[in-house]
Amino acid sequence: MVYLLTGPSHVGKTLLAQRLMERYRHPYLSLDLLKMGFIRSGQTTLTPEEDDRLREYLWPIVRELIKTAIENDQNLIVEGILIPLNWTEDFDERYLGKIRGCCLVMTPAYVERHFDDILRFANVVEHRLEDSGCTKESVLEDNARCLELCRRYGCPCLVIDNDYERTLEQAISLLEEAGC
Repeated sequence: MVYLLTGPSHVGKTLLAQRLMERYRHPYLSLDLLKMGFIRSGQTTLTPEEDDRLREYLWPIVRELIKTAIENDQNLIVEGILIPLNWTEDFDERYLGKIRGCCLVMTPAYVERHFDDILRFANVVEHRLEDSGCTKESVLEDNARCLELCRRYGCPCLVIDNDYERTLEQAISLLEEAGC
């Protein structure tokens, strides 16, 4: 089974992937790491801030990695904002039956109440070298845009509104029901 974890920046995709990896011993691929590998190796002139263009550049590669994992009957967790919310359009039925996706999104009320926590936990799994672009306004905007796209494309979405830890456990439960 392949598990796709997407959503805007700072919602806990990497933390959820880390917990799934620890619980089930499935490997996970961080698209942030892949992105930086391509950038730092000079394979692209795109910058870390160009997520939309990086998605166009990297998603075809990631999509084929996912297909290969399924064909080899391998489990894989893939996480990152570079997963398009309309990812189901890129796979036919023989693949879709082996993929489970989940988008994490924070409500405006949650962001308003917990913005200091969002910043404080930004480095809980990975160390972000530069995070000055993260403002309450940018987090609110990114989450609203992501939620709208989830609705448009029918992407399964877990909304973080109150208890963050409980929502992560709900995500794990949903994936377990899907065959994790």
